[in-house]
Amino acid sequence: MMLKRRNAVLALVAEYEKVIRELQAVIENISPTTLVAILDETTTNPDCKSIQAMLTHVVSAGYSYCIYIQNQKDPNAKKPDRKYHASISDYKKNLDAVIVFTQKTFESIHDEELEEYDNSKKIMTSWGQLYDIEQLMEHAIVHILRHRRQIENFKKNN
Repeated sequence: MMLKRRNAVLALVAEYEKVIRELQAVIENISPTTLVAILDETTTNPDCKSIQAMLTHVVSAGYSYCIYIQNQKDPNAKKPDRKYHASISDYKKNLDAVIVFTQKTFESIHDEELEEYDNSKKIMTSWGQLYDIEQLMEHAIVHILRHRRQIENFKKNN
């Protein structure tokens, strides 16, 4: 019975881990010089100017998604400070830590908690979007996919 109550939760967490592992594979061979190079001079988004900025943003966002979820039960939950790194190995370690943090966040969540139809019980994000847990994690998955694609394009064009 317990397993049935967590199939959707386990699937969301597994897919999130999968996209992080795919991102880690894409960044594997990025040199320290390429990591910090400004690759998009025209963007107004500081999180997209370099691979370093993108990875810092992705790690920070990974913690933010979990903190949004944790804050539903514990309003004092806080995420780690945003940190820039000079090596891919440090970002890979940070992404591993995000996976573990996500797994721990979902340890006590059951499938019936994923969908919420009452807007007053949904999660309001800092960018003004209202989500239930499932929608937030679907966003988290696509967020990684979008930045992975962006990094792949940078690697092709530079």
